[in-house]
Amino acid sequence: MIDVIVVGGGPTGLMLAAELRLHDVHVVLLEKLPEPTEQSRGRGLHTRSVEMMDQRGLLDRFLAVSEKFRVGGFFGGIHKPWPERLDTAHPYGLSIPQQVIEQLLNERALELGTEIRRGCEAVGLSQDEDGVTVETADGTHLRSRYLVGCDGGRSTVRKRLGVGFPGEPAKVETLLGDMGVTEDPATVAAVVEEVRKTQLRFGAIPLEDGMYRIVVPADGVAEDRAAAPTLEEFRKQLRTYAGTDFGIHSPRWLSRFGDATRQAERYRVGRVLLAGDAAHIHPPTGGQGLNLGVQDAFNLGWKLAATVDGWAPEGLLDSYHTERHPVGARVLDNTRAQITLLGTDPGAVALRELLSRLMDFEEVNRYVTEMITAVGVRYDFGEGHELLGRRMRDVKLKQGRLYDLMHGGRGLLLDQTGRLSVRGWADRVDHVVDVSEELDAPAVLLRPDGHVAWIGEDQQELLGRLPTWFGAPVD
Repeated sequence: MIDVIVVGGGPTGLMLAAELRLHDVHVVLLEKLPEPTEQSRGRGLHTRSVEMMDQRGLLDRFLAVSEKFRVGGFFGGIHKPWPERLDTAHPYGLSIPQQVIEQLLNERALELGTEIRRGCEAVGLSQDEDGVTVETADGTHLRSRYLVGCDGGRSTVRKRLGVGFPGEPAKVETLLGDMGVTEDPATVAAVVEEVRKTQLRFGAIPLEDGMYRIVVPADGVAEDRAAAPTLEEFRKQLRTYAGTDFGIHSPRWLSRFGDATRQAERYRVGRVLLAGDAAHIHPPTGGQGLNLGVQDAFNLGWKLAATVDGWAPEGLLDSYHTERHPVGARVLDNTRAQITLLGTDPGAVALRELLSRLMDFEEVNRYVTEMITAVGVRYDFGEGHELLGRRMRDVKLKQGRLYDLMHGGRGLLLDQTGRLSVRGWADRVDHVVDVSEELDAPAVLLRPDGHVAWIGEDQQELLGRLPTWFGAPVD
Protein backbone atom coordinates (compact mmCIF):
# COMPACT_ATOMS: atom_id res chain seq x y z
CA MET A 1 0.00 0.00 0.00
CA ILE A 2 1.18 3.54 -0.81
CA ASP A 3 1.77 5.67 2.29
CA VAL A 4 0.51 8.98 0.88
CA ILE A 5 -1.07 9.96 -2.42
CA VAL A 6 -0.74 13.64 -3.26
CA VAL A 7 -3.25 14.88 -5.82
CA GLY A 8 -1.97 17.92 -7.70
CA GLY A 9 1.51 18.71 -8.99
CA GLY A 10 1.66 22.46 -8.43
CA PRO A 11 4.00 24.13 -5.90
CA THR A 12 1.94 22.96 -2.91
CA GLY A 13 1.83 19.32 -3.95
CA LEU A 14 5.48 19.21 -4.96
CA MET A 15 6.61 20.86 -1.72
CA LEU A 16 4.54 18.44 0.31
CA ALA A 17 5.90 15.43 -1.57
CA ALA A 18 9.47 16.57 -0.93
CA GLU A 19 8.79 17.14 2.77
CA LEU A 20 7.31 13.66 3.11
CA ARG A 21 10.21 12.04 1.27
CA LEU A 22 12.68 13.58 3.74
CA HIS A 23 11.21 11.03 6.17
CA ASP A 24 11.19 8.11 3.68
CA VAL A 25 7.41 8.16 3.28
CA HIS A 26 6.30 6.34 0.11
CA VAL A 27 4.67 9.12 -1.94
CA VAL A 28 2.85 8.94 -5.25
CA LEU A 29 1.92 12.29 -6.78
CA LEU A 30 -0.91 12.38 -9.34
CA GLU A 31 -1.04 15.30 -11.79
CA LYS A 32 -3.71 15.44 -14.46
CA LEU A 33 -1.65 17.55 -16.89
CA PRO A 34 0.62 15.42 -19.09
CA GLU A 35 3.30 18.13 -19.17
CA PRO A 36 4.20 21.08 -16.91
CA THR A 37 2.17 24.17 -17.74
CA GLU A 38 3.73 27.31 -19.21
CA GLN A 39 1.36 29.49 -17.20
CA SER A 40 3.00 31.50 -14.42
CA ARG A 41 0.19 33.13 -12.52
CA GLY A 42 2.42 33.46 -9.45
CA ARG A 43 5.56 35.53 -9.82
CA GLY A 44 7.53 35.19 -6.63
CA LEU A 45 8.38 33.94 -3.17
CA HIS A 46 7.84 36.08 -0.09
CA THR A 47 10.26 36.20 2.81
CA ARG A 48 8.86 33.27 4.78
CA SER A 49 8.96 31.04 1.71
CA VAL A 50 12.55 32.14 1.09
CA GLU A 51 13.36 31.11 4.66
CA MET A 52 11.77 27.72 4.12
CA MET A 53 13.87 27.07 1.04
CA ASP A 54 16.96 27.99 3.06
CA GLN A 55 15.89 25.65 5.88
CA ARG A 56 15.87 22.79 3.40
CA GLY A 57 19.11 23.72 1.62
CA LEU A 58 17.36 24.82 -1.58
CA LEU A 59 17.86 28.57 -1.50
CA ASP A 60 20.95 28.67 -3.75
CA ARG A 61 18.95 26.99 -6.52
CA PHE A 62 16.30 29.70 -6.32
CA LEU A 63 18.79 32.58 -6.06
CA ALA A 64 20.48 31.38 -9.24
CA VAL A 65 17.32 31.91 -11.33
CA SER A 66 15.60 34.84 -9.65
CA GLU A 67 16.00 38.45 -8.61
CA LYS A 68 15.61 39.85 -5.11
CA PHE A 69 12.99 42.51 -4.49
CA ARG A 70 12.37 44.67 -1.47
CA VAL A 71 8.84 46.03 -1.69
CA GLY A 72 7.83 46.78 1.86
CA GLY A 73 4.16 46.98 2.76
CA PHE A 74 2.98 46.24 -0.80
CA PHE A 75 -0.64 46.36 0.22
CA GLY A 76 -3.63 47.34 -1.91
CA GLY A 77 -1.46 49.10 -4.46
CA ILE A 78 0.47 51.05 -1.81
CA HIS A 79 4.25 50.90 -2.15
CA LYS A 80 6.51 51.83 0.75
CA PRO A 81 10.22 51.39 1.50
CA TRP A 82 11.22 48.11 3.12
CA PRO A 83 10.83 48.49 6.90
CA GLU A 84 13.87 48.46 9.13
CA ARG A 85 14.52 45.68 11.67
CA LEU A 86 12.25 43.10 10.04
CA ASP A 87 12.56 39.86 12.02
CA THR A 88 14.42 37.86 9.38
CA ALA A 89 17.88 37.19 8.04
CA HIS A 90 16.33 37.30 4.55
CA PRO A 91 14.76 40.78 4.22
CA TYR A 92 13.67 40.34 0.60
CA GLY A 93 11.45 38.38 -1.72
CA LEU A 94 12.38 36.58 -4.92
CA SER A 95 10.95 37.47 -8.31
CA ILE A 96 10.63 34.16 -10.13
CA PRO A 97 7.93 32.76 -12.45
CA GLN A 98 5.70 30.05 -11.04
CA GLN A 99 6.72 27.61 -13.76
CA VAL A 100 10.36 27.93 -12.61
CA ILE A 101 9.33 27.43 -8.98
CA GLU A 102 7.50 24.27 -10.04
CA GLN A 103 10.49 23.10 -12.05
CA LEU A 104 12.84 23.45 -9.06
CA LEU A 105 10.42 21.80 -6.65
CA ASN A 106 9.77 19.02 -9.17
CA GLU A 107 13.51 18.36 -9.38
CA ARG A 108 13.72 18.29 -5.59
CA ALA A 109 10.80 15.87 -5.25
CA LEU A 110 12.31 13.52 -7.84
CA GLU A 111 15.76 13.67 -6.24
CA LEU A 112 14.21 12.51 -2.98
CA GLY A 113 12.42 9.61 -4.67
CA THR A 114 8.88 10.84 -5.27
CA GLU A 115 6.92 8.84 -7.83
CA ILE A 116 5.22 11.41 -10.09
CA ARG A 117 2.52 10.22 -12.48
CA ARG A 118 1.61 12.87 -15.05
CA GLY A 119 -1.49 12.66 -17.18
CA CYS A 120 -3.18 10.89 -14.28
CA GLU A 121 -6.39 12.56 -13.11
CA ALA A 122 -8.10 11.58 -9.85
CA VAL A 123 -11.85 11.44 -10.44
CA GLY A 124 -13.13 9.68 -7.34
CA LEU A 125 -12.19 8.57 -3.85
CA SER A 126 -13.49 6.70 -0.85
CA GLN A 127 -12.00 6.01 2.54
CA ASP A 128 -12.37 3.59 5.41
CA GLU A 129 -10.61 3.13 8.72
CA ASP A 130 -7.59 1.53 7.06
CA GLY A 131 -6.96 3.78 4.07
CA VAL A 132 -8.10 5.69 0.99
CA THR A 133 -9.01 4.36 -2.45
CA VAL A 134 -8.52 6.67 -5.43
CA GLU A 135 -10.06 6.15 -8.85
CA THR A 136 -8.27 7.71 -11.82
CA ALA A 137 -9.73 8.76 -15.17
CA ASP A 138 -8.52 5.57 -16.88
CA GLY A 139 -10.34 3.39 -14.36
CA THR A 140 -7.30 2.48 -12.27
CA HIS A 141 -7.75 2.20 -8.51
CA LEU A 142 -4.94 3.10 -6.10
CA ARG A 143 -4.83 2.45 -2.39
CA SER A 144 -3.00 4.59 0.20
CA ARG A 145 -2.92 5.15 3.92
CA TYR A 146 -3.51 8.90 3.51
CA LEU A 147 -4.33 11.30 0.70
CA VAL A 148 -3.80 15.06 0.38
CA GLY A 149 -5.73 17.16 -2.12
CA CYS A 150 -3.50 19.88 -3.55
CA ASP A 151 -5.58 20.09 -6.70
CA GLY A 152 -6.56 23.76 -6.83
CA GLY A 153 -9.59 25.93 -6.27
CA ARG A 154 -11.90 23.58 -8.18
CA SER A 155 -10.54 20.64 -6.18
CA THR A 156 -12.02 17.26 -7.06
CA VAL A 157 -10.80 15.92 -3.72
CA ARG A 158 -12.63 18.60 -1.75
CA LYS A 159 -15.82 18.09 -3.72
CA ARG A 160 -15.72 14.30 -3.34
CA LEU A 161 -15.22 14.74 0.40
CA GLY A 162 -18.28 16.97 0.57
CA VAL A 163 -16.39 19.64 2.53
CA GLY A 164 -18.13 23.01 2.54
CA PHE A 165 -16.37 25.88 0.76
CA PRO A 166 -18.19 28.97 2.05
CA GLY A 167 -17.34 32.51 1.06
CA GLU A 168 -18.19 35.10 -1.57
CA PRO A 169 -18.42 34.65 -5.35
CA ALA A 170 -16.49 36.89 -7.72
CA LYS A 171 -17.88 40.41 -8.11
CA VAL A 172 -15.12 41.77 -10.32
CA GLU A 173 -12.86 40.01 -12.78
CA THR A 174 -9.43 40.75 -14.22
CA LEU A 175 -7.80 39.50 -17.42
CA LEU A 176 -4.23 38.23 -17.13
CA GLY A 177 -1.83 36.89 -19.73
CA ASP A 178 1.65 36.88 -21.23
CA MET A 179 1.97 38.14 -24.80
CA GLY A 180 4.02 40.12 -27.27
CA VAL A 181 3.67 43.90 -27.67
CA THR A 182 4.58 45.93 -30.77
CA GLU A 183 4.35 49.35 -29.09
CA ASP A 184 7.57 51.06 -28.01
CA PRO A 185 8.46 50.10 -24.39
CA ALA A 186 8.81 53.73 -23.34
CA THR A 187 5.32 54.47 -24.63
CA VAL A 188 3.90 51.41 -22.87
CA ALA A 189 5.49 52.50 -19.59
CA ALA A 190 4.14 56.05 -19.93
CA VAL A 191 0.61 54.87 -20.69
CA VAL A 192 0.65 52.42 -17.78
CA GLU A 193 1.86 55.12 -15.39
CA GLU A 194 -0.98 57.41 -16.44
CA VAL A 195 -3.73 54.78 -16.31
CA ARG A 196 -2.60 53.52 -12.89
CA LYS A 197 -3.24 56.93 -11.39
CA THR A 198 -6.90 55.93 -11.30
CA GLN A 199 -7.00 52.18 -12.11
CA LEU A 200 -4.66 49.99 -10.05
CA ARG A 201 -5.92 46.76 -11.62
CA PHE A 202 -4.10 47.70 -14.82
CA GLY A 203 -0.56 46.89 -15.83
CA ALA A 204 1.87 45.92 -18.58
CA ILE A 205 4.93 44.35 -17.00
CA PRO A 206 7.97 43.55 -19.17
CA LEU A 207 9.19 39.97 -18.77
CA GLU A 208 12.62 38.45 -19.16
CA ASP A 209 12.13 37.17 -22.73
CA GLY A 210 10.71 40.32 -24.36
CA MET A 211 7.12 39.39 -23.59
CA TYR A 212 4.76 41.42 -21.43
CA ARG A 213 2.42 40.41 -18.65
CA ILE A 214 -0.83 42.26 -19.34
CA VAL A 215 -3.31 42.90 -16.54
CA VAL A 216 -6.58 44.72 -17.31
CA PRO A 217 -10.08 44.77 -15.75
CA ALA A 218 -12.55 42.53 -17.54
CA ASP A 219 -15.96 43.60 -18.83
CA GLY A 220 -17.99 42.05 -16.02
CA VAL A 221 -17.73 38.49 -14.71
CA ALA A 222 -17.78 35.66 -17.24
CA GLU A 223 -20.50 33.02 -16.94
CA ASP A 224 -17.92 30.30 -17.53
CA ARG A 225 -14.92 31.45 -15.55
CA ALA A 226 -12.99 28.31 -16.44
CA ALA A 227 -12.95 29.39 -20.11
CA ALA A 228 -9.87 31.34 -21.14
CA PRO A 229 -10.44 34.85 -22.53
CA THR A 230 -9.57 35.65 -26.14
CA LEU A 231 -6.89 38.02 -27.37
CA GLU A 232 -9.68 40.19 -28.76
CA GLU A 233 -11.11 40.58 -25.25
CA PHE A 234 -7.73 41.89 -24.12
CA ARG A 235 -7.60 44.32 -27.04
CA LYS A 236 -11.09 45.63 -26.28
CA GLN A 237 -10.40 46.18 -22.59
CA LEU A 238 -7.00 47.76 -23.21
CA ARG A 239 -8.58 50.26 -25.60
CA THR A 240 -11.29 50.98 -23.04
CA TYR A 241 -8.84 51.79 -20.25
CA ALA A 242 -5.74 52.98 -22.09
CA GLY A 243 -6.99 54.12 -25.49
CA THR A 244 -4.61 51.66 -27.16
CA ASP A 245 -4.13 47.91 -27.31
CA PHE A 246 -0.30 48.24 -27.48
CA GLY A 247 -0.33 46.03 -30.58
CA ILE A 248 -0.56 42.87 -28.50
CA HIS A 249 0.07 39.58 -30.29
CA SER A 250 1.40 36.03 -29.93
CA PRO A 251 -0.13 35.16 -26.56
CA ARG A 252 1.71 32.52 -24.59
CA TRP A 253 -1.27 32.01 -22.30
CA LEU A 254 -4.42 33.92 -21.39
CA SER A 255 -6.41 33.66 -18.21
CA ARG A 256 -8.82 35.45 -15.91
CA PHE A 257 -9.15 35.76 -12.17
CA GLY A 258 -11.80 37.17 -9.91
CA ASP A 259 -12.11 38.31 -6.32
CA ALA A 260 -13.94 35.19 -5.12
CA THR A 261 -12.94 34.42 -1.54
CA ARG A 262 -13.64 31.00 -0.05
CA GLN A 263 -12.20 28.66 2.57
CA ALA A 264 -12.77 24.99 3.26
CA GLU A 265 -14.63 24.40 6.50
CA ARG A 266 -12.24 21.59 7.40
CA TYR A 267 -8.71 20.84 6.26
CA ARG A 268 -8.97 17.21 7.37
CA VAL A 269 -11.64 14.53 7.03
CA GLY A 270 -10.36 11.23 8.36
CA ARG A 271 -7.43 10.14 6.22
CA VAL A 272 -7.86 12.88 3.61
CA LEU A 273 -6.46 16.40 3.95
CA LEU A 274 -6.57 19.60 1.89
CA ALA A 275 -3.79 22.10 1.20
CA GLY A 276 -3.17 25.13 -1.00
CA ASP A 277 -5.96 26.42 -3.23
CA ALA A 278 -7.97 23.27 -2.53
CA ALA A 279 -8.34 24.66 1.00
CA HIS A 280 -8.64 28.38 0.24
CA ILE A 281 -9.01 30.78 -2.68
CA HIS A 282 -8.71 34.55 -2.66
CA PRO A 283 -7.69 37.40 -4.97
CA PRO A 284 -3.97 37.46 -5.84
CA THR A 285 -3.45 40.88 -4.25
CA GLY A 286 -0.19 40.92 -2.35
CA GLY A 287 1.08 37.81 -4.16
CA GLN A 288 0.19 35.53 -1.25
CA GLY A 289 -1.59 32.56 -2.87
CA LEU A 290 1.34 30.42 -4.01
CA ASN A 291 3.22 31.22 -0.81
CA LEU A 292 0.29 30.33 1.42
CA GLY A 293 0.00 26.91 -0.23
CA VAL A 294 3.70 26.11 0.03
CA GLN A 295 3.59 27.14 3.68
CA ASP A 296 0.61 24.81 4.24
CA ALA A 297 2.75 21.98 2.89
CA PHE A 298 5.66 22.91 5.15
CA ASN A 299 3.38 22.72 8.18
CA LEU A 300 1.71 19.48 7.14
CA GLY A 301 4.61 17.44 5.77
CA TRP A 302 6.42 16.50 8.98
CA LYS A 303 3.16 15.93 10.87
CA LEU A 304 1.82 13.53 8.26
CA ALA A 305 5.20 11.78 8.07
CA ALA A 306 5.20 11.34 11.85
CA THR A 307 1.70 9.85 11.64
CA VAL A 308 2.76 7.42 8.90
CA ASP A 309 5.90 6.49 10.85
CA GLY A 310 3.84 5.79 13.95
CA TRP A 311 5.41 8.18 16.46
CA ALA A 312 3.02 11.13 16.14
CA PRO A 313 1.49 12.15 19.47
CA GLU A 314 -2.28 12.33 19.75
CA GLY A 315 -3.66 15.39 17.99
CA LEU A 316 -0.52 16.19 15.98
CA LEU A 317 -2.17 15.69 12.59
CA ASP A 318 -5.25 17.63 13.70
CA SER A 319 -2.98 20.55 14.60
CA TYR A 320 -2.52 21.12 10.86
CA HIS A 321 -6.10 22.42 10.65
CA THR A 322 -5.89 24.14 14.03
CA GLU A 323 -2.81 26.12 12.98
CA ARG A 324 -3.30 26.71 9.27
CA HIS A 325 -7.04 27.41 9.07
CA PRO A 326 -6.72 30.69 11.06
CA VAL A 327 -3.71 31.70 8.95
CA GLY A 328 -5.73 31.14 5.78
CA ALA A 329 -8.66 33.10 7.21
CA ARG A 330 -6.41 36.07 7.94
CA VAL A 331 -5.05 36.02 4.38
CA LEU A 332 -8.60 35.97 3.03
CA ASP A 333 -9.43 38.99 5.17
CA ASN A 334 -6.40 41.00 4.10
CA THR A 335 -7.10 40.30 0.42
CA ARG A 336 -10.70 41.43 0.93
CA ALA A 337 -9.33 44.67 2.37
CA GLN A 338 -6.92 45.08 -0.54
CA ILE A 339 -9.66 44.63 -3.14
CA THR A 340 -11.54 47.46 -1.43
CA LEU A 341 -8.42 49.64 -1.52
CA LEU A 342 -7.99 48.96 -5.25
CA GLY A 343 -11.40 50.43 -6.00
CA THR A 344 -11.89 53.60 -8.03
CA ASP A 345 -14.78 55.17 -6.12
CA PRO A 346 -14.07 58.24 -3.91
CA GLY A 347 -14.35 56.25 -0.70
CA ALA A 348 -11.74 53.71 -1.78
CA VAL A 349 -9.40 56.47 -2.97
CA ALA A 350 -9.75 58.34 0.34
CA LEU A 351 -9.16 55.13 2.31
CA ARG A 352 -6.06 54.30 0.26
CA GLU A 353 -4.63 57.78 0.84
CA LEU A 354 -5.26 57.49 4.58
CA LEU A 355 -3.63 54.06 4.85
CA SER A 356 -0.69 55.27 2.79
CA ARG A 357 -0.06 58.03 5.32
CA LEU A 358 -0.39 55.57 8.20
CA MET A 359 2.14 53.27 6.58
CA ASP A 360 4.70 56.06 6.72
CA PHE A 361 4.92 55.11 10.39
CA GLU A 362 7.60 52.43 10.75
CA GLU A 363 5.56 50.19 13.06
CA VAL A 364 2.56 50.17 10.73
CA ASN A 365 4.73 49.45 7.71
CA ARG A 366 6.47 46.60 9.55
CA TYR A 367 3.16 45.11 10.69
CA VAL A 368 1.72 45.11 7.16
CA THR A 369 4.93 43.73 5.65
CA GLU A 370 5.15 40.91 8.21
CA MET A 371 1.52 40.08 7.46
CA ILE A 372 2.02 39.89 3.68
CA THR A 373 5.35 38.03 3.88
CA ALA A 374 4.07 35.64 6.61
CA VAL A 375 7.01 36.23 8.95
CA GLY A 376 4.49 37.51 11.49
CA VAL A 377 2.67 34.17 11.74
CA ARG A 378 2.49 32.89 15.30
CA TYR A 379 0.77 29.66 16.28
CA ASP A 380 -0.98 29.43 19.63
CA PHE A 381 1.26 27.33 21.88
CA GLY A 382 0.00 29.01 25.04
CA GLU A 383 1.49 31.74 27.19
CA GLY A 384 5.22 32.25 27.36
CA HIS A 385 8.23 33.85 25.73
CA GLU A 386 7.57 36.21 22.82
CA LEU A 387 9.24 33.72 20.45
CA LEU A 388 6.99 30.82 21.46
CA GLY A 389 4.88 29.77 18.49
CA ARG A 390 6.79 31.95 16.02
CA ARG A 391 9.16 30.60 13.44
CA MET A 392 12.80 31.14 14.34
CA ARG A 393 14.74 33.34 11.96
CA ASP A 394 18.17 32.20 10.84
CA VAL A 395 20.90 33.16 13.33
CA LYS A 396 24.66 32.94 13.17
CA LEU A 397 26.23 30.38 15.47
CA LYS A 398 29.80 30.02 16.61
CA GLN A 399 30.09 26.98 14.35
CA GLY A 400 27.92 28.07 11.42
CA ARG A 401 24.29 29.12 11.17
CA LEU A 402 20.96 27.75 12.31
CA TYR A 403 19.27 27.00 8.98
CA ASP A 404 22.18 24.86 7.83
CA LEU A 405 21.23 22.47 10.64
CA MET A 406 17.63 22.03 9.46
CA HIS A 407 18.05 20.51 6.02
CA GLY A 408 16.86 17.08 7.13
CA GLY A 409 13.45 18.25 8.35
CA ARG A 410 13.96 17.02 11.92
CA GLY A 411 13.29 18.69 15.24
CA LEU A 412 16.17 20.64 16.72
CA LEU A 413 17.25 21.59 20.23
CA LEU A 414 19.64 24.52 20.04
CA ASP A 415 21.30 24.40 23.44
CA GLN A 416 23.46 27.31 24.57
CA THR A 417 23.83 25.84 28.08
CA GLY A 418 25.37 22.49 27.17
CA ARG A 419 23.45 20.92 30.04
CA LEU A 420 20.33 19.60 28.31
CA SER A 421 19.53 16.28 26.66
CA VAL A 422 17.04 14.83 24.16
CA ARG A 423 17.79 11.25 25.14
CA GLY A 424 14.84 9.12 24.06
CA TRP A 425 14.04 11.40 21.11
CA ALA A 426 17.40 11.37 19.32
CA ASP A 427 15.81 9.59 16.35
CA ARG A 428 13.52 12.61 15.83
CA VAL A 429 15.32 15.60 17.37
CA ASP A 430 18.87 16.81 16.78
CA HIS A 431 20.71 18.23 19.79
CA VAL A 432 23.13 21.01 18.89
CA VAL A 433 25.28 22.63 21.56
CA ASP A 434 26.37 26.01 20.23
CA VAL A 435 26.01 29.70 21.01
CA SER A 436 24.72 32.73 19.14
CA GLU A 437 25.05 36.41 19.97
CA GLU A 438 21.70 36.89 18.22
CA LEU A 439 19.71 34.55 20.47
CA ASP A 440 18.66 35.85 23.87
CA ALA A 441 17.50 32.51 25.27
CA PRO A 442 19.36 29.67 27.00
CA ALA A 443 17.90 27.01 24.68
CA VAL A 444 15.14 26.66 22.09
CA LEU A 445 13.31 23.58 20.85
CA LEU A 446 12.32 23.91 17.21
CA ARG A 447 9.78 21.82 15.33
CA PRO A 448 10.81 20.59 11.86
CA ASP A 449 9.03 23.61 10.34
CA GLY A 450 11.18 25.96 12.41
CA HIS A 451 8.51 27.14 14.85
CA VAL A 452 9.63 27.52 18.47
CA ALA A 453 8.01 24.84 20.66
CA TRP A 454 9.86 25.54 23.92
CA ILE A 455 12.31 28.03 25.44
CA GLY A 456 14.19 27.55 28.69
CA GLU A 457 17.02 25.78 30.48
CA ASP A 458 15.27 23.31 32.79
CA GLN A 459 15.62 19.66 31.76
CA GLN A 460 12.35 18.62 33.41
CA GLU A 461 10.44 21.34 31.56
CA LEU A 462 12.00 20.15 28.32
CA LEU A 463 11.00 16.55 29.06
CA GLY A 464 7.46 17.78 29.60
CA ARG A 465 7.35 19.52 26.21
CA LEU A 466 9.10 17.00 23.93
CA PRO A 467 6.20 14.49 23.93
CA THR A 468 3.77 17.22 22.82
CA TRP A 469 5.42 17.47 19.42
CA PHE A 470 7.64 14.41 19.14
CA GLY A 471 5.69 11.59 20.78
CA ALA A 472 6.82 9.08 23.36
CA PRO A 473 10.53 8.53 24.06
CA VAL A 474 12.33 5.44 22.83
CA ASP A 475 14.48 3.62 25.37
